[in-house]
Amino acid sequence: MANLNVSLLFLFSISLNLHLSSAAMSSQSSSIPLVSNFDSPAVHIVYTERPHNEAPEAYHIRTLVSVLGSEEAAREALVYSYKNAASGFSARLTPDQVKEITKQPGVLHVVQSGSNKLHSGGGGVARLH
Repeated sequence: MANLNVSLLFLFSISLNLHLSSAAMSSQSSSIPLVSNFDSPAVHIVYTERPHNEAPEAYHIRTLVSVLGSEEAAREALVYSYKNAASGFSARLTPDQVKEITKQPGVLHVVQSGSNKLHSGGGGVARLH
């Protein structure tokens, strides 16, 4: 039962993060690409372990520096740092940078951010009489 509760909490936190990421991206400039061309940066959500003895944003910048090479480039790429429901950040990354960041210690999972339209299946809600 405890495992089920943990799994449900984890799924809820991922859903919440995706929703918050979409909201954060919609408030950003429309120049942020959601769909990646072959080598152009796209926004990705990088899930990480919670940092110990370090502020989350500093940890996220340090993780990005290891791939991007400089703090300036890391700060430019960073879109948002998640601190509450899950640990991680959103950043503009090329496909090669995504491959590299997945190899970094503490990085759990990387997904490309985007929005999905839900299918309503038939055009409405059936009413019971």
